[in-house]
Amino acid sequence: MIRLCVTLLTVLSVQLGDSVTLDCIFSKNEIEYISWYKQSIGKRPYLIAISNKYAAEPVFYNNFNSTRFRIQMGERNNELVILKTELSDTATYYCGTRRDYGTLFGGGTFLTVKGKTVVQQPVSDPVHPGDSVTLQCTVDSETCAGEHSVYWFRHGSGESLPGLIYTHGNRSDECEKSPEAGSPTHSCVYSLPKRNLRRSDAGIYYCVVVTCGDILFGNGTQLEIEGSSMAAVVFGLAVLLCLCVIVNIVLITTRNKKCCKHFKNFLKKPVFFSQNQDAEMLNYAALHFSDKKPKNARRKKELKEEIVYSHVTYTARD
Repeated sequence: MIRLCVTLLTVLSVQLGDSVTLDCIFSKNEIEYISWYKQSIGKRPYLIAISNKYAAEPVFYNNFNSTRFRIQMGERNNELVILKTELSDTATYYCGTRRDYGTLFGGGTFLTVKGKTVVQQPVSDPVHPGDSVTLQCTVDSETCAGEHSVYWFRHGSGESLPGLIYTHGNRSDECEKSPEAGSPTHSCVYSLPKRNLRRSDAGIYYCVVVTCGDILFGNGTQLEIEGSSMAAVVFGLAVLLCLCVIVNIVLITTRNKKCCKHFKNFLKKPVFFSQNQDAEMLNYAALHFSDKKPKNARRKKELKEEIVYSHVTYTARD
């Protein structure tokens, strides 16, 4: 809160990304023109906006605009609203009213923005296998203007710990001053190009900055490769099916060759009947040869049949 003609400085702290409202209270005869100023540490004040009770909208100056800054005029107060605070918003803010002899300022409010100093932007466009993408890591160097060592880690799906994939050693040439007037912030943007992406490149990429003895971790960038999971399943099933078909064909061909070879070898071998068998395992039959002719055709047919005996014993009868 800022009161005109009050010399005490108010200190206000806000988390990075939150919105904050600075209030300026005055008497009724001082509400015609209200101006807001921003003074960063070691810099001169810069005019943010001037509001007039007869105008519907305030007028912004010095690259400040209504995207993140709003002016709300009340009966006895004027509010400066800062949306989505950034680290560069850390400064002292003053409100003033125009007088005949000049501008009367209040005591001011010192606003500090605390939070992450390493910000990673998400990947906006869909990514497919074979595409290229550039991951970016923005480091605010307001608190320490020294060199930064930047490391990139990737945490893949199913992995227990992230793995180091790239490092920027002691780099400060990629830093540039914030375009906002009066800002002491130097934003360092580090890029990690990824070309010819594969399915194994999917995961969360973390930017880690080592500066002034501190280790700062980024919020991470999720890299999703569309169609990676389903395509991998389909590809794996197709490969497995092809392998099964090939194995079955090989087995059938090999088995047929073995069977044919075995059958051919079996036919080539002569068949022998051993006569040196154990006598107890042989069957003997007594034969009687008759000099008489057979009485009928059936008997004649039976005699014409060839009979092979394994062993013949002839016994003379008295």
